[in-house]
Amino acid sequence: MLRKILKSIVGDANQRELQRLQPLVGEINALEPEMQGLTDAQLRHLTRGFQDRLRRATEQGRARLRQLQDELDHEQDADERRVLRQRLQELQSQLDDEEHEIIQEILPTAFAAVREAGVRTIGLRQFDVQLLGGIVLHEGKIAEMKTGEGKTLVATLPLYLNALSGRGAHLVTPNDYLSKVGAQWMGPIY
Repeated sequence: MLRKILKSIVGDANQRELQRLQPLVGEINALEPEMQGLTDAQLRHLTRGFQDRLRRATEQGRARLRQLQDELDHEQDADERRVLRQRLQELQSQLDDEEHEIIQEILPTAFAAVREAGVRTIGLRQFDVQLLGGIVLHEGKIAEMKTGEGKTLVATLPLYLNALSGRGAHLVTPNDYLSKVGAQWMGPIY
């Protein structure tokens, strides 16, 4: 009883989460006409632009990471190695944060581009609920979807976005059939 009253006052946690994400869906939807107006070459060029932006923003930090790693590899003193490892971890964390910030900024445009690529290549367009699922997956959370709701199509969104950094992205499924068919089916989008 108390739970029911509390839920009516505070609301459902899932509903609050979906409401939090709704503005992003609105941004993605607002970009659809712009994406439709791009040529295939211009749409592909967006990927290179995203990758260049990420690379430029992090190249100095990556160079410093390589330098620190080289110092660590050649350092003999255990105390100094500990200090270098700590500095490496701090710098990696800072770079991850910078990269994450940029990825969050480009998310609406990247998702809109993937949506348009899906329409052009395989004739499928992600709907709002699928965009929400993609955002949830990108955030490292679980998006529960029923059979037939387009999980394979949803996966294209966060996979594309998170692969832009050049570190790769992985899709894991226990379903052998889906892993083979999904890769072939969604391959043209990527």
